Amino acid sequence: MAIKTLKPINSFRWLGKKINHEQTRVVVILVITILSLLFVRSLGKLQALELAVFDCLMRLSPDRGPDPRILIVEVTEEDIHYLQQWPISDRVLANVLASLQEHQPQVIGIDIYRDIPHPPGYSELVKQLDKPNVIAINFVGHSSMSNISSPPTIPIERIGFNNINIDPDGVVRRHLMFTIEGETTLTSFPLQLVLVYLQRYGIFPDLTKDNKYRLGNTLFQELESNSGGYQTINSLGYHILINYRTPESIATKITIRDVLNSNFDPKLVTNKIVLIGTTAPSARDIFFTPYSFAQLNLRKIPGVEVHAQVTSQIITAVLDNQKLFWYWSESTEIIWIFAWSIVGAIIGWNIRQPLVLGLVNLFALSVLTGIGYGIFISMGWVPIATPGLGIIITSGVVVVYKMQLFWQQENMVMKLLGQQTSPEIAQALWDERSKLINCGVLPPRNVKATILFTDLKNFSSIAEKKSSEDLMIWLNKYLSKMTDIVLNNQGIVNKFTGDGVMAVFGIPVPRTSVEEIALDAENAVNCALEMGEYLSRLNHKRQQQSSPQLKMRIGIYTGIVTVGSLGGKNRLEYGVIGDSVNIASRLESFEKNRHPGICRILIAGETLEYLDGKFQLESWGDLILKGKQIPVSVYLVTGRNFG
Repeated sequence: MAIKTLKPINSFRWLGKKINHEQTRVVVILVITILSLLFVRSLGKLQALELAVFDCLMRLSPDRGPDPRILIVEVTEEDIHYLQQWPISDRVLANVLASLQEHQPQVIGIDIYRDIPHPPGYSELVKQLDKPNVIAINFVGHSSMSNISSPPTIPIERIGFNNINIDPDGVVRRHLMFTIEGETTLTSFPLQLVLVYLQRYGIFPDLTKDNKYRLGNTLFQELESNSGGYQTINSLGYHILINYRTPESIATKITIRDVLNSNFDPKLVTNKIVLIGTTAPSARDIFFTPYSFAQLNLRKIPGVEVHAQVTSQIITAVLDNQKLFWYWSESTEIIWIFAWSIVGAIIGWNIRQPLVLGLVNLFALSVLTGIGYGIFISMGWVPIATPGLGIIITSGVVVVYKMQLFWQQENMVMKLLGQQTSPEIAQALWDERSKLINCGVLPPRNVKATILFTDLKNFSSIAEKKSSEDLMIWLNKYLSKMTDIVLNNQGIVNKFTGDGVMAVFGIPVPRTSVEEIALDAENAVNCALEMGEYLSRLNHKRQQQSSPQLKMRIGIYTGIVTVGSLGGKNRLEYGVIGDSVNIASRLESFEKNRHPGICRILIAGETLEYLDGKFQLESWGDLILKGKQIPVSVYLVTGRNFG
């Protein structure tokens, strides 16, 4: 016996083609998603995230300790109170310079503005500024009104601008090595210090054929507006990325009062780079660095320490072969982001469990971060936040798309199947959809079930008195009620045979215990009794309409059946076959004229053994059914036992 499910099965084949189309569609959606992510990145909307990751990686970098070639002479808040003046006078600054020069420093950089005199002692300061190893500062503004000039007596080759570039989030990560004002090339304060210091090593700057700046064997790669995690910075001039030492160990520091009182070790000065500047908070020459946001007090560092950081970085690169930061080209970064986004899509497509999905995504993000950190400590800066977002977004897009596709397919298939099958069979086919879609069939499976057949006695003579249209209307109403009774008793309508019904109790989910099989048998007998009760009520109405009385025969048998797909490539049906089906059918049709009462219900001994005395029975003995050689114990069900 087979249920006629040609239309739904064909729908599965169509669904297989549709899924291939949907896979193409999801690829298109992913490409659009990734391109949208790259577009948002190009607008600079993800720059803050990349810079935050950069800061974290910087803080995780190994501590290199203080640079022994640099000394910072700081003007502290205590020094200002000690001197009772700010800015310090020309005489005080001249005395500091004279004290330091006694110990032969290689170069002295003064990170204190001296564009106007601060008497007394101006002539004394001019004398000290004439020394060839002294570097002074100026400030290059956007207009002449915002410029701060250098001391008027010092030549331009010993002047460096002390501008500090601040990123949009207020953090200093870049250094402008030199810029052009008019036809004049201006050099930064740290670079001027380095150039004087490197003279003792015979190292001088030059430009390569492609205008790259070089000191000795060290090539300084220019920071572009879209290098690394940057996208929208102002890259005018020649910038490099700062490789910070930890703020607590930039260089050795002594105070200006220590210098005035000669309270310091001369070895700290001899042949060193000495920077003089204020670290007093009241001077407001302080800046955020990548280390600031790791501390609750958001510690800033003074400008003189920023200059010391850059000075140390350049010298270390030239003399110690310490690598400078390098970056990928924009096209390489796009490929990198695209590849990680595809990884996220693959994860989302192949993993169904939410917890596993989250863990695998976390693992992918960890691998991405680990690779990014490995590149970072090798002095490469590549995007991490953007490909990380790509993993999360594409994985999420695929999961949402799969959920939407799943719901769409389920609703469609269940609707199609539900037109010709019970919800249980429809659900079974849906649960096995992958096998149907892949090979078009459900593999055969043996299950123990209870089969029920019904048929109306002498229905042909009744049908002769009705038109075909009226007969169809009446049958639909009758079979609809029979179907409801079957479904209410946890059965499945497998097929209609004109006015008859074949129902199965125990499929499509295989029964694994005696209790479940017994419940199926009990449900089948209860279903038969309810059918008889409905027929009695129907006959009462028919009697009022002077219509002939209807009688029903029911056969019930419990045994092994085989369920699965039947047919060929052009027609495929969900089948329920086996000798148990044949026996139930023979019980229904046995001795049609032997028909006590309105509804005759015959069961076999194989069903009786599961009923546990819950029904009133009358034995008809061991009978030979049509087509059978072995007798079957047959019983007539006459009612329920309510005791």
